[in-house]
Amino acid sequence: MEWLKRHGRRTAGLVGVAGAAALALTACGQSASAEKAPESREAKYKRVIEDPRPTPADVIEMAGAPSGVSRAGDGSLLLTYDADNVEDDEGPAATAWRLLGPDGRTVAEHAEHANAEDVPAAFKGVPGGFVSVPPGEGTGLDLRGKRHEVVLAEAPSRTRAGDILLSAREPTLVYRPATRTLAPPAGLSDAAVDVAVDERGTVWSLDQPLTDEPNRVVRQRDGRTLGSVDVPKSYSGGPLVARGGTAALALATDEGVRGLMVTTDDGTSWRTLLAGGIPWESLDGGPGLLILELLADGRLLVGGEGGRYWLADDDENNAFHELETPATFTSLTVEDDTLYGIADATTATYDLVKGEGLWISRDGGREWERRE
Repeated sequence: MEWLKRHGRRTAGLVGVAGAAALALTACGQSASAEKAPESREAKYKRVIEDPRPTPADVIEMAGAPSGVSRAGDGSLLLTYDADNVEDDEGPAATAWRLLGPDGRTVAEHAEHANAEDVPAAFKGVPGGFVSVPPGEGTGLDLRGKRHEVVLAEAPSRTRAGDILLSAREPTLVYRPATRTLAPPAGLSDAAVDVAVDERGTVWSLDQPLTDEPNRVVRQRDGRTLGSVDVPKSYSGGPLVARGGTAALALATDEGVRGLMVTTDDGTSWRTLLAGGIPWESLDGGPGLLILELLADGRLLVGGEGGRYWLADDDENNAFHELETPATFTSLTVEDDTLYGIADATTATYDLVKGEGLWISRDGGREWERRE
């Protein structure tokens, strides 16, 4: 009996130890199986674009860089993002937007499932919010990210100070912030192929008559013509920009853009700029791919699809210097005197390119800050 007590307790102890070890091994196995291998970026990308209700954070992470940036009158930024189908130009995709207040904090965001063949959403910053481009059903966002209706008028309207050009071609539409309405500008010629509207409501248009008449730049306000100038015969024109008394038209030949036609005295006199430190032959593509922007201080910015940009030394716009950028930009946008450069892949990809994201310069491209 005494032996049984001693050895029975020992056997029970051994069984207990073995059982505990077995339980520990089982738990370890369960823990190991529960800790799955980290999801690859490609797998997450596919999961996000196939999700019928993706989250803004996931879409933004997969997109990597914004597809567009616009700034409202108070300094708020609206960033749009597109996660396209990498394998095909059809199939599932996802889009998102994020609204940042003037202090850089997120105010609102939104994401939705999409199709790769859909036209990506884009917005134009206006006083009090943003308006979609093209207008479509007339969508607007206020500074809290709340949608509101924008009225699309069929009848042309005379432009006035504060009106903003929303789309320059097909159709030409001007937005009036006070009434949240869109309308084509009154008095525009049927020959107009490009348009700019300055802060005073002056409409500048490039007219290309179907006759043997030369192309010309026409400026008008309140429905009356203020003046016009012929484009040199050996060139076609476009795009066109105007602001603060300065206007510029790109001059193109069959080989590409080869210069600018510039006025700095509100159209009283014009000059042709064929050099100025810009190697025009190195610009990729024709006028449709040229980037022509005008800063609030009167300086012109010229760029090509290849990611090279030149900024005027001063508001006379006689000499230009090449910008040094921290990454190869696929687009560069000007808002007043601030530059917004986007570094991204030219086609949809699962991976990120070097320096991908939004870069901001507030001093004419001397220093750049990356928006994380």
